[in-house]
Amino acid sequence: MKRFEGKVVFITGGASGMGENMVKQFSEEGATVIAADINEAALEEKWGQYDNVVRIKLNVASDEEWEAAFNQVKEQVGNVDVLVNNAGISTEKSMNDITIDDWRKLSDINGFGPFLGMKHVLPLMKEAGQGAIVNISSYTALVGMGLNPYSASKGAVRAISRAAAAEFGQWGIRVNTIFPGVIETPMTKGLESSKEVVQGLIRMTPLQRLGQPEDVVNAVLFLASEEASYITGAELVIDGGYSAR
Repeated sequence: MKRFEGKVVFITGGASGMGENMVKQFSEEGATVIAADINEAALEEKWGQYDNVVRIKLNVASDEEWEAAFNQVKEQVGNVDVLVNNAGISTEKSMNDITIDDWRKLSDINGFGPFLGMKHVLPLMKEAGQGAIVNISSYTALVGMGLNPYSASKGAVRAISRAAAAEFGQWGIRVNTIFPGVIETPMTKGLESSKEVVQGLIRMTPLQRLGQPEDVVNAVLFLASEEASYITGAELVIDGGYSAR
């Protein structure tokens, strides 16, 4: 039997990058996958032909859109067994170039988005008496990697994940967090355009390479599965050893 046969998995940022890979892997493991993304056209292009993938347009920074999304889920599939808060944006601006609007935008999407996801999935998971939430933070939340809104927003994910794990456990709901390093996705293409930056990162990484989406996706599948049934509040760093230096 496939690991997620009969399960419903909700994934944000499901139209590209790591999220796209997550949708593919969970669907191949037998799940009904809710692929949510603000890019409706990309969702249709990627998943329009998949019978077990439900597509939902979602701005993760909008409380109203989260509420509407879960109302749609309840009508179409009834429940959510797994929530993966993956959607996020980045910035390469220096502290001198960052505006208040930049800070608010990253905080709303990267930090507030996962909070809203947990807020709106909680009633469904409480009613079921079980659930697994995997939040995607970043290694920048663990090391001094730039005084910028990206690091701050991912630090917020770490804090709310720990708090949720402590509170949600009483209802059989597990909350764990993954801290990826630099993963080769469309979001990191800006970095990849600078060979000097990339080579510098590789030199500072003990495993001497950048991460691939599957490096993160495999960990997400494990933490969402019954194999991790006694794991909550965990923080799994997937950065090739960068933060260990």
